[in-house]
Amino acid sequence: MALDYLIIGAGPAGLQLAGLLERDGERDYLVLEGAGRPGAFFERFPRHRTLISINKPRTGSDDPELNLRLDWNSLLSDDPELRFTRYTQRYFPDADVMLRYLADFARGLRIEYDTRVTRVSRDGGLFTVEAGERSWQARRLIVATGVSRAYEPEIPGFELAERYAEMSVDPQDYLDQRVLIIGKGNSAFETAENLMETTTVIHVAGPSSVRLAWRTHYVGHLRAVNNNFLDTYQLKSANAILDGTVKSIERDGDGFRVRFGFSRVDEVVKELHYDRVLACTGFRFDDSIFDDSCRPELTIRDRFPAQTESWESVNVPGLHFAGTIGQVRDFKKSTGGFIHGFRYAVRSLHRILELTYAATPWPAEKLDAAPKALADAVIARVNRSSALWQQFGFLADVVTVSESDARYHEEVPVDWFTAHGLSTPDHDYRHAFAVTLEYGPDHDRVDPFDITVSRISQDTPGQAHDAAYLHPVVRYHRDGEVTATHHLAENLENRWDRPDVHVAPLVAFLARCLGTGRESRSLT
Repeated sequence: MALDYLIIGAGPAGLQLAGLLERDGERDYLVLEGAGRPGAFFERFPRHRTLISINKPRTGSDDPELNLRLDWNSLLSDDPELRFTRYTQRYFPDADVMLRYLADFARGLRIEYDTRVTRVSRDGGLFTVEAGERSWQARRLIVATGVSRAYEPEIPGFELAERYAEMSVDPQDYLDQRVLIIGKGNSAFETAENLMETTTVIHVAGPSSVRLAWRTHYVGHLRAVNNNFLDTYQLKSANAILDGTVKSIERDGDGFRVRFGFSRVDEVVKELHYDRVLACTGFRFDDSIFDDSCRPELTIRDRFPAQTESWESVNVPGLHFAGTIGQVRDFKKSTGGFIHGFRYAVRSLHRILELTYAATPWPAEKLDAAPKALADAVIARVNRSSALWQQFGFLADVVTVSESDARYHEEVPVDWFTAHGLSTPDHDYRHAFAVTLEYGPDHDRVDPFDITVSRISQDTPGQAHDAAYLHPVVRYHRDGEVTATHHLAENLENRWDRPDVHVAPLVAFLARCLGTGRESRSLT
């Protein structure tokens, strides 16, 4: 008998979806995991064993929803004991703590361990998944395997480089050596920082610019916890960052000769010599288990499966993706590639699956349709929601208003709502308001520490649309189009509830939209 859902991978995303299915108890599901424990990725990674996902048990609040804003490791659960903040006080936890946490979360879920999938096929609307001599059939397949293969750029001689997954992490193994690190992400700089005390020279090289997370607000860019290396470069302490492309790597006696093309000096190519070359070039999705009947189309340099607004393969119906490989939907814009983002994306995926395949409406709370009642509901949510906070600009709370009532839907992907809407047989709405938290325009081009750059006053609602910092945005949808937008003024403590600054302007905006529904302009 075919399963409703078969999940490949018992990492954080697979466990999150399994936990939601187990809680509901209405669908047949199973998780297949190749390793002997959940979250096996964290047995090896990060190589230096310190997570850069923050963990803050001391928040000054007893609101569990609000506290998730500062807890980047917990999965969503009704059990208060399954909060990662109960496992350690460390702000940047050890990866072994994550292994222990995921093992506890997995208890009671339907998981087959030591079951490595070797082949996936599709015939007649059913997927067949094989693992050795065993096989399963499922109507829907959810792949939550993460990016498990090393990404290898097309560089002649790249096979000579030591891979991030296999290289030594003992600094003494690099004593008095010149080291080239290929890559400019956190793994590259984490590695460089680990080796600074024992090497003679370290060069970190890659074609793209170093982007700092505190400026871009994308947590996958270089984090401050890993950027001490930048000081050693800019303060003339032997190390350097090379901007350009590695043209080739060749053996040179006991070391390596590397031809490097510099992008900022008219493509000058130089030969550089190193004792070691380390490849910290990231990872990619492994599609080798799929046969030709259901091989998913890939995107972004073939690193991820291409997906629709429902996290579904663009070319294989019924094949969905969860977790890190779902980040193509908000790639390098929000937090879909990380636990604190995809735990909410997976919950949205679960609701989409239930709506699509079981006709279960998106959960919604009925509200009075008066502008003040709607504004109160919006204000209450933006001041405590962790989902909107973490998945900024990507997830929205959607308020729909019909002739008879209003309904409040939480955590709806913006692009999914735009494509599908939220009408039901008993609620054919005329008005819709999508509520998000967003940074301002060009926020990633502004140095937040530059005091010569003027900032928008927190007390001036009429200027809120120019605010650079995170703030609520409400968009009015009419006949499938956004016809008006309202920005709530930013606030240092992220409290958007001042009667004259936040509430009254929002009530007025809602009233104008509900009163006419015809104006096509930006209302701030």
